[in-house]
Amino acid sequence: MERASAGFRKELVSRLLHLHFRDDRTKVSGDALQLMAELLRIFVVEAAVRGVRQAQAEDMALVDVDQLEKVLPQLLLDF
Repeated sequence: MERASAGFRKELVSRLLHLHFRDDRTKVSGDALQLMAELLRIFVVEAAVRGVRQAQAEDMALVDVDQLEKVLPQLLLDF
C-alpha cells in the first residue's frame, strides 16, 4: 500500500537553493525545482524511517534528536 505524502513547495526549494548561489542572477528551471523537491522529500522520509528503526533498536517509544544524530552520518553518505 503506497501512501501519498506531502512534498516541498517549489518556492521554498527555490529559496533554499538561492541562499547558496554565489550569483544572485542564477536561475533554476521548473523541472530542476521539481526534481530537487522530490529529492528533499525522499531524504526527509528516509531520515524518518531510519530514525524509527534506530529508536526501535534502542527500545524507545519515540524518536528524538539522539536517534537522528546516530543515523545522519550514514544517511548523508548514502545520498
